[in-house]
Amino acid sequence: MNIGIIGLGLIGGSMAKAIKAYRNDVIFGADHNEDVIVQAMSDGVIAGKLNEETIPQCDFIFIAIYPEAAVAYLTSIAPQIRKETVVVDGCGVKRFVCDAMRPVSEAYGFTFIGGHPMAGMEVAGYENATPTLYRGASMILTPYAETPRYAVDRVGEFFLTLGFGHIEVTTAKRHDRNIAYTSQLAHVVSNAYVKSPGAVIHRGFSAGSFKDLTRVARLEETMWTELFLKNGDYLVKEIETIIGHLQEYADAIKKNQTETLCRLLKEGRERKEMVDPL
Repeated sequence: MNIGIIGLGLIGGSMAKAIKAYRNDVIFGADHNEDVIVQAMSDGVIAGKLNEETIPQCDFIFIAIYPEAAVAYLTSIAPQIRKETVVVDGCGVKRFVCDAMRPVSEAYGFTFIGGHPMAGMEVAGYENATPTLYRGASMILTPYAETPRYAVDRVGEFFLTLGFGHIEVTTAKRHDRNIAYTSQLAHVVSNAYVKSPGAVIHRGFSAGSFKDLTRVARLEETMWTELFLKNGDYLVKEIETIIGHLQEYADAIKKNQTETLCRLLKEGRERKEMVDPL
């Protein structure tokens, strides 16, 4: 199978390296950084550039760049994509991308399926990409209601060969609602938490809790700004909810309400045990 990958950073680069490690496909790559293309070719990860000549040869295209850039790029190359080709994106928001790509894919006849690999690291770039990034991870697919089931199944089977442990098929709306809590809110909280004046004097007074809570504060602000704004309706609701809960704790502590504070802590412990048992 001939595969095109647009964006060879951590996500797209890891996808390319996983395909190279676990499959026998021919990969063509595109990236805004020419040095990355040269390095990927030198490593033997890609066979050549993804361009006007090789796009029509692709059976499958994976796009791993920011949402707005993904829509713009995919729209620009749509006339070159064969009708038999399946295109999947890896963007962290799905309504924006899927809504924009529906009329484009319908106009040119190829199959588009929204996707989001639930894997990543605090570092970015092709140099940090690894073929094992997706080992055991969940791959979320958000096909349209009219997308043929066989196409979804074929895409799912492909991703399983790369080490993914689970394929989750859902709607773009449900994806965005859930990801606002499971991923985006966590990044907001981590980023805000580390802004405390105490953060600069924490050395010697921190252990696992500090590291766990601040791990994703080291984010790429340009990308996350776009993701947050593209999912603002759901994310704001989650932020407002956690602000309300934090206020409950603050009030109980301020008023020295032992029973109330103990109840709040007990509720949180029990919720954790319910949603994420040992």
